[in-house]
Amino acid sequence: MPTDFRDGKTFPRRGRQQIGEALWLARLSDKARADAAGTIDDYIYPCPMDRGVIERWGTTVAAFEDALRQHATDDELYAWLVANVPMEKIREANRWLLEERKENLDRQDAEEGVALEAR
Repeated sequence: MPTDFRDGKTFPRRGRQQIGEALWLARLSDKARADAAGTIDDYIYPCPMDRGVIERWGTTVAAFEDALRQHATDDELYAWLVANVPMEKIREANRWLLEERKENLDRQDAEEGVALEAR
């Protein structure tokens, strides 16, 4: 899991990258861990997209950060998410990202060098 973005060549995982059924969780955890370590560089955590996903999950930034401290792996973090967030809310957050925030996802991919065909 990348958590040091100071070299300008290493980025958080893509917002479209899933952990289980959850979009944005990989990117959110990368950014939150980097923020805690002081290696986030120019990224913002929690940014409006982070907050939008967390709100749609029906949890809080503080609860997410607590889960991050307790769960070191993606699998553990996802298990926490599904234990605390109904699957319908996870799917609603995914829909919001893919439909209402598609331009943001596309812009992030382009800025981070993701090829158009991979989007």
